[in-house]
Amino acid sequence: MRLFNARRLAAGALFGVVASSATLPGQGSQIVIDKSTLANGLRLQLVEDHSSQVVAVSLWFDVGARDELKGKTGFAHLFEHMMFQGSANIKKAEYFQLIERAGGRTNANTQYDITRYYEEVPSNRLNLALWLEAERLRSLNVSAENLKNQIEAVKEERRLRVDNQPYGSAIWEATLSLFDEGSCFAYAHSLIGSMDDLNASSVADVKAFFDRYYAPNNAVLTVAGDIKPAEVKKLVEQYFGSLQRQPEIAKPACDQPFNVGAKRTRVPDDKATLPAVLTLYRVPAAGHADYPALDLLTTILGTGESSRFNTVLARDKKLALGQQLYLNPFGPRRGPGMWMALAIANQGVHPDSLEAGMLAEIARVASEGVTEAELSKAKNQFRASKTNERQTAFEMTEAIQAATFYLGSAEAINTDLDRYTKVTVADLKRVAAQYLVPANSLIVTVEPQTKKGGPVP
Repeated sequence: MRLFNARRLAAGALFGVVASSATLPGQGSQIVIDKSTLANGLRLQLVEDHSSQVVAVSLWFDVGARDELKGKTGFAHLFEHMMFQGSANIKKAEYFQLIERAGGRTNANTQYDITRYYEEVPSNRLNLALWLEAERLRSLNVSAENLKNQIEAVKEERRLRVDNQPYGSAIWEATLSLFDEGSCFAYAHSLIGSMDDLNASSVADVKAFFDRYYAPNNAVLTVAGDIKPAEVKKLVEQYFGSLQRQPEIAKPACDQPFNVGAKRTRVPDDKATLPAVLTLYRVPAAGHADYPALDLLTTILGTGESSRFNTVLARDKKLALGQQLYLNPFGPRRGPGMWMALAIANQGVHPDSLEAGMLAEIARVASEGVTEAELSKAKNQFRASKTNERQTAFEMTEAIQAATFYLGSAEAINTDLDRYTKVTVADLKRVAAQYLVPANSLIVTVEPQTKKGGPVP
C-alpha cells in the first residue's frame, strides 16, 4: 500500500503517467459530472464514458495525518492497513483476491489531508467494487489481533522507507521542523506516525478513530467509466444508504506563520555514503492563487535534463551527483505546504559548497526571473499531465477527487489548466521573492556516518 501519492519521492530511490488510447469525455472540452448526495451525507460524483469496458471507483475520506492528536499519531496510516483486514463477510486478505480474480486492481494511500481507496475493474464487476467498499465500512474487523499485526506491518514499512534508507530520516522526519508543533501540529508530525503512540494504542482508541472519521458524511465517492448513472445510484443507495451519519468534525487549525527566521539542522546518517542538502520553504495551500506559479517554478528548476538545477549544479559546476525538487512531496494540502529541493553532493564536494550553489540558483530566480521559453516549456509539461488525467477512468476519478478536496469543487477539474496558463514570468519572479527566501526556510544537511558513528572521512 502506498503511503502517499504525489510527485514520486522514495527515500533512497531519489531519482526516479501512463496514457492509453481511450479518451474520456471532456478531452479538450468540459467534463460533465453527475453529482448527488445520499441522505446520510455521502457525496457521489459520476462521469459516464463507454470508450472501454472499465470502471474506476475512488473513495476518499476527509481524514489524514493532519487530524491526529498528540499522543495518538499514526492512526490515519494504520487504517490504510486495517481496512484490508476483513469484515463480517470478507476474510482477511480476501479483498485483494476478490478484485484480482475479477480482473481488477485495488490499493490505498495516506496523505496529510486525506486517505484514499480505489478499485479499477471491468464494468460488469462494478457491483463487487461498491459492495466491498461498503461492506468494510459497515463491519470492519477492528480486533486486537488485527491491530497488533498491522502495527507490526507499519513498523516494517517504517524500517523499509525511513530507518534503513539513505537520507530517509532527513526526508521523512527532519523536514517536519519547517512547521511549529505548537501552532501547526497538524503538519509538524510524521505521516507514518510515532511507533510509541501506536504501541500504546488500544482497540478502543482505534475503533473510536474509525467511527469518527470513516463515516459516509466524511467521504466522497467518485465513479467513472463504462457506467449508467441511474444504475450506479441505485447500487450506491443499496450498499451505502444504511450507513449511519456521524457528527460533523471540526478540522484542526494550522496557524503556521511564514518568514519567521531561517532554521537549520544536521542529520547524521549511517546509511548515506555522500552528503546531501535539503532546502525547504513554507508555501500556501494547493488552492491558493500562487500555487500554480510555484508548481511551474518547481518544474523549471528541477524537472528534466534541461532544468536549472541539473544544468548548473550537476553538469556545469559538478556540485551535485543528483537532485530533485518537489512541491509538497507528501501530497497536496489544504493548509500550508512544503517546497523542497534535495541534492546529493558529488564525490569530494563539501555540503556547504552544494548548499551555496542551490541557494544561488533559487535566489537568481527571485532577482532575475525566468525566460518566456522556460515558462512555456513548463506549461506544456503541465498541459500534458492534464491530458493524461483524461485518458483512463482511474486517472479521471483521481483528478476529480483532487479537484473536490483541494480546489473546492469537482468542476474545478475544468478550470485548473486555466490557472496555469495565466501564470506569467513576473508571477514566477514574485513568488520566488515572496516564499523562497532565507527567513522562510529550513536547511537540512545530511552527514554520512561510519558504522562506529563518526563522520565519513
